[in-house]
Amino acid sequence: MSEGVRVVASPAGSLRLAANVAGLTHVEFLDDHDDIVNVAGDAAATKHLNDASAQLEEYFAGERRSFDLALSPNGTAFQLATWAVLRTIPFGSTMTYGDQARAMGAPRAARAVGGANGKNPLAIVVPCHRVIGASGALTGYASGVVRKSWLLDHERAILRKQK
Repeated sequence: MSEGVRVVASPAGSLRLAANVAGLTHVEFLDDHDDIVNVAGDAAATKHLNDASAQLEEYFAGERRSFDLALSPNGTAFQLATWAVLRTIPFGSTMTYGDQARAMGAPRAARAVGGANGKNPLAIVVPCHRVIGASGALTGYASGVVRKSWLLDHERAILRKQK
């Protein structure tokens, strides 16, 4: 099973995508100092990378609100459950860490939810940028609060245009 890696440009910064035969394993923002390496994977990994690239392009163009991709993230049972709740947050909307914990049936686990969100390997596709602090503040985003703000503003601008 050969994993493929591809770097794609986006208005919010370059993204490194990785996929294996089962699906997309990573979508992560690159920093300026990161090495940019593309690795050809097997046919299945390449298909997942092609699908993800196309859907991310549609998302940034304002033509896509949700992703229909095969996903294959690696995580604990708690992390996988946390990330599953993220996929239920509507485009352009937000939820607090406490709301997310309650949605998981673990109302006292807001801090643990925040930790799991910080390890989300599928930025944008599994939208942890839609989770905010109880006060409404933009807190805790692995790729930086500036990118979190950009992604939320992007989604809200699309919603405003489509009204």
